[in-house]
Amino acid sequence: MKRILLPTDFSDNAYNAIRYALNLFREEEATFYLLNTFTPVSYHTGYLIENPAPYGMEDIAMINSKREVERIEERIKEEFDNPKHHFVRLSTFNTLIGEIKETVLEHDIDLIVMGTKGATGAKEVFIGTHTMYTIKKVNCPVIAVPSGFEFEKPTDVLFPTDYNLSIENKYLPLVKEICDKHKCRLNILNAYSGVSLDNDRQKTKENLDEYFKDNVHLFHIAEGMDVLEAVEDFQKKYKINLLIMIHNKHSFFENLLFKPVINQIAYHTNIPFLVIPSEERMK
Repeated sequence: MKRILLPTDFSDNAYNAIRYALNLFREEEATFYLLNTFTPVSYHTGYLIENPAPYGMEDIAMINSKREVERIEERIKEEFDNPKHHFVRLSTFNTLIGEIKETVLEHDIDLIVMGTKGATGAKEVFIGTHTMYTIKKVNCPVIAVPSGFEFEKPTDVLFPTDYNLSIENKYLPLVKEICDKHKCRLNILNAYSGVSLDNDRQKTKENLDEYFKDNVHLFHIAEGMDVLEAVEDFQKKYKINLLIMIHNKHSFFENLLFKPVINQIAYHTNIPFLVIPSEERMK
């Protein structure tokens, strides 16, 4: 049974990501962990004045959190009523990233699904801070779901790669599983800058070809482009429902994720994207 962590701050954006996860894994037995973290300072002092002893600040925060998480579960069950899905409610006094790390380890989480507000009106923000640091700090796959994105079956998936990856990556089966369940076409894209693949990377390409032999998959080369240009060009030509990346250390993705102003890649916020930790990051 798959174990999926769904952090929530009770916003529409967070619930939209929850809805995406429930649809994506509609046909699978899964346990969803509904997580809300809080710190008492985030609660209004006015509420404390109206609700004095016997409750302290942390007690009131916990009460509020548990109540709202329960409401989220009730809303989910009203909307989906899926007997294959089971829910665990978690309310914790902790920082979000710290608690996500602990929850991933304690409950052996397979995947995190989070909402992201995406670009601002000025298109100066790639993804929300919490989502960004979850990807950076937590060794677990993350699907970032753009605000307002209505679920689409991932029939066409884009997987940009420089072939600097391990076929033994423990999370690579998640990609295959999504392709199997949704009959996806997997587009494996390499940006070609005039330097041919060395033996190791050519071998990785061959291994990927074998690994996905039972799935429809195509290899693409974008000549004379960097990765960002290649992804943008591909999305102009084809309707992509899901973007997948391997998060290597010192890779193009590190630069992509933490670049402060990235107007040229704001299109990435249009679709959900799955980020998988590399073998190197999991050591």
